[in-house]
Amino acid sequence: MQYQKKITNHLVRHTFATTITLSNGVPIETVGKMLGHKNLRTTQHHAKIIDSKVEEDIALLQKKLEEI
Repeated sequence: MQYQKKITNHLVRHTFATTITLSNGVPIETVGKMLGHKNLRTTQHHAKIIDSKVEEDIALLQKKLEEI
């Protein structure tokens, strides 16, 4: 038996916010504006930050600090 996930507006917005924008370096404030949010907390609900993005950002910060 194969499970099929129902595609909803919420699912599409979450996927867009997490997979397409944040994972490609778009700031969460910009994502919020793109989604039409007035409050950053609303954006944070839709755009869960994934572990690989956190690791990537830390590596960038470390590289910048080493250059100083």
